[in-house]
Amino acid sequence: MNEKIQSIIEKYQGDRGRLLDMLLDIQAQYQHIPAEAVNTIADRLDISQVDVEQVVSFYHFLTTSPAGKYAVYLNDSVVAKMMGRDEVAAAFEAETGILFNSVTPDGLIGLWDTADIGMNDQEPAAIINGTVFTKLTPDKVKKLVGGFQVGKSIATMVAEHGEGVRGPKLMRTMIRRNIRQRGAIIIYDNYEFGRALQKVVTQTPEAVIAELQRSNLRGRGGAGFPTGLKWHFCRQANNDGEAYIICNADEGEPGTFKDRVLLSELPRMVFEGMLIAGYAVGAKQGIVYLRNEYRYMRPYLEIILQEMQVLNQLGKNIAGKEGFDFDIRIQLGAGSYVCGAESALIESLEGKRGEPRNRPPFPVQKGYKDKPTVVNNVETLCKAVSVIDNGADWFMSFGTTESSGTKLLSISGDCKRPGIYEVEWGVTVEALLRRAGATDVQAVQVGGPSGTCIDPSQFNRQISFEDLATGGAVIIIGEQRDLLRDFVLEYMNFFIAESCSSCAPCRALTVILRNKLLKILDGHGTKQDIDELYTWAGYNRVANRCGLGQTAANPIITTIENFYNLYENLVKTDETYVSAFNMEQAVAEACEAVGRVPNLHSD
Repeated sequence: MNEKIQSIIEKYQGDRGRLLDMLLDIQAQYQHIPAEAVNTIADRLDISQVDVEQVVSFYHFLTTSPAGKYAVYLNDSVVAKMMGRDEVAAAFEAETGILFNSVTPDGLIGLWDTADIGMNDQEPAAIINGTVFTKLTPDKVKKLVGGFQVGKSIATMVAEHGEGVRGPKLMRTMIRRNIRQRGAIIIYDNYEFGRALQKVVTQTPEAVIAELQRSNLRGRGGAGFPTGLKWHFCRQANNDGEAYIICNADEGEPGTFKDRVLLSELPRMVFEGMLIAGYAVGAKQGIVYLRNEYRYMRPYLEIILQEMQVLNQLGKNIAGKEGFDFDIRIQLGAGSYVCGAESALIESLEGKRGEPRNRPPFPVQKGYKDKPTVVNNVETLCKAVSVIDNGADWFMSFGTTESSGTKLLSISGDCKRPGIYEVEWGVTVEALLRRAGATDVQAVQVGGPSGTCIDPSQFNRQISFEDLATGGAVIIIGEQRDLLRDFVLEYMNFFIAESCSSCAPCRALTVILRNKLLKILDGHGTKQDIDELYTWAGYNRVANRCGLGQTAANPIITTIENFYNLYENLVKTDETYVSAFNMEQAVAEACEAVGRVPNLHSD
């Protein structure tokens, strides 16, 4: 074992910053991170074992105990449950004889719950040994487990269950594109790689940035920061010629899957956006931080990068421009929602726990390796290509005054046509519901769990930065659903599980809020509990240092604001306090263990 681990370390030149790569390779080799590997890495990198162990413990797809020769990670998001996830999970347990989050005694099969995997438009879905299986049913589960038991390869099982496996040879999957509405800016037919790049190299970097600023292109990851201004700040801070461009392909917000489609359908457009950004800020290195759930794309993306090298679209003197040198590499994540925050992503790139940094300094001043760094998400980089290719005036002809251009939306939930929609900013929620074939709608979750949950009286509101801003997720919730228990409670559990625990409000207050919500759901709440729930939830918005913590209470805040009657209907008394503590239940387990009958009455 030691020789294999040594070779993996040497593959990354013993670079401490590539620790995550080393651990992922070891995990793939042994289905876990053995103690010997931890010791060897610590010794070779001259760091403590604790430094290695704390990284392993932080990420969902790294484990110190074997995950199974066939490791099944079944999505447990709310949309997966809407589409029949519980029945699929029960089938896996029945066929394997084990419960989820355990491994069969022979080590053959491991069943694991996992958070949203970017497949909301084709649930229930699971990742099995890095390969995505979609539209699962109990019958398909039975056949899959049978395949595991006779040693079938994952590729064979994909072919058997793929219902028409599609995609390039190096990325043959059963995943559907589900592009429901094409637009004029990204998902259009006349994109030609290199056309925008050729325009860029005839201009000064300052002119490129000025065009981006004039277009009013804002980041499409959720925060909406002006892209041209971010590039401007980075170029200003780049005093020694060392800067970095990072493509944030870690779309972990439940309900979002638009970047998955862009990466698989228009990867060269993503890479061209990185090249343009590199030219503009004077960077020579780009990194795609690809979420582990999308690792199936990596071989395909690597081949495209190799082709670009051969064609002088990467490397030295790109497009014939003397001194324009730029390379791109792909870095896999290891499973962490908080790594979608740019500073946490940078920490992860440096081989550490993905914990957000204090700001300032901001990444454009001091980011990856303490150098000026631009972090843009996949859609933003594609939009930058369109701006340069067609001009700022053309781009501003779409959308609204404050929200230029178009937006890719990932629509899922209770609708007939889930998938990707490219729409102009300013479209109403009502129009989206019609296009997606949604009827009898109780609520719409705009922006994923960290966004806003609106009721039918607000369906005339617009998707835009000035009204309903969103990174892309739109989840439609039908009248038949239990909004508070099946969505708000599930979202709070998600945020608790995904918190990095650095900030006390995110670490502790989310748990307090969840427990208070449970008290109300279980029929022990009062109106005062509802008031306290709303007041306390507001503290998260001001007392955490990253977006996850600041928005972790949004499921509670926005549903109290827009669905107060659902909370009020659960309150059965006007008393100011009702205890949710039950002494008999509290001592029942202990009494059973010692064979005693609870004595709860005193004379």
